[in-house]
Amino acid sequence: MLVLVDTLVVEAMGMLARKFGTAADNIIDAKLIDANGQILDRESMGEDHFWAIRGGGGTSFGIITSWKVKLHDIPEKVTVFNVTRTLEQNATQLVYKWQHIADKVDDNLLLRLFLRSNISSPFKRGQRSINAIFFTMFVGGVDELLHEMKKSFPELGLMKEDCIEMSWIESIIFFYIGFPKGTSPDVLLNWNTTTKKYLYFKGKSDYVQHPISIKGLEGIWKLYNKLGENAGVELQFSPYGGKLSEISESETPFPHRAGNIFMIEYAAFWMKMENSKRSLDWSRKLYRYMAKYVSKSPRAAYFNYRDLDIGVNNINGNTSYEQARIWGVKYFKNNFDRLVKIKTKIDPTNIFRNEQSIPSLLS
Repeated sequence: MLVLVDTLVVEAMGMLARKFGTAADNIIDAKLIDANGQILDRESMGEDHFWAIRGGGGTSFGIITSWKVKLHDIPEKVTVFNVTRTLEQNATQLVYKWQHIADKVDDNLLLRLFLRSNISSPFKRGQRSINAIFFTMFVGGVDELLHEMKKSFPELGLMKEDCIEMSWIESIIFFYIGFPKGTSPDVLLNWNTTTKKYLYFKGKSDYVQHPISIKGLEGIWKLYNKLGENAGVELQFSPYGGKLSEISESETPFPHRAGNIFMIEYAAFWMKMENSKRSLDWSRKLYRYMAKYVSKSPRAAYFNYRDLDIGVNNINGNTSYEQARIWGVKYFKNNFDRLVKIKTKIDPTNIFRNEQSIPSLLS
């Protein structure tokens, strides 16, 4: 079977990222409308412009009308599992161990981790239950996966009955929509996002380069326990290693490569507008708490989560390089300066702009 690497959003990181890299790593051509209204492809836009749109935020450099991406062979069957462990089942120690192995396992294995408050369970001694959910895809069969897990992460206690073999497209439906094996791919054409439980969302991000201590993890659990009954929150830990860590920081604008163990997404969901402040406050409080455990100088962030808390451009009028650099280096590190130079050359009057678009030095 031939597959796309990820959902095609620039620098997207899907379940095959450790094997094939990000979506941006696999773009081989594109068509866009530039600031002069011209339709350009890779050859006519030039390599600098093409470099910028592969992870630098396409909205800063034109209107992308199509992508051409590299396809990869993948077996007819992949293996997935979704295993939950509670604090009473030694989740703290499992999460701590996960940090030491998730970026080092076989490149065919992506061992993603979600930390969720069990909001459907009653309070226990005034506290919530915390679930560590190991959400995994392996490019191969059940027996190969069990061998790898026994070698790398025996503490999880994975059993054959925990694992399901399915096609790659079924795994995407399973992971991203939550439908069972056997669901027709046609559901992707008819899926109605309005059926989702939560209407409001806030995302933040971090990169972890050294394992979070047991004490640090216990501090996260304490913050979870302060949530209101109807709050929906989760942390998603996405492991590095494999192809993600082999590509240089300057190959594309996406600089988060070797040296990272995993990326964190802080996600808060809520139903009613009146709950916005509480949910946002919790997300920001946890982000402040995590400062000592994540990357520094800069404290890096993942561009696809668009966290306006870390800095924004002026709503009206021009934005200086110095102002934009506050958020720009968090997303792009040393690649930010090159993005600004390219933007200045191809869109000097800053036609393509938003709260976190790359600024032009001439606008």
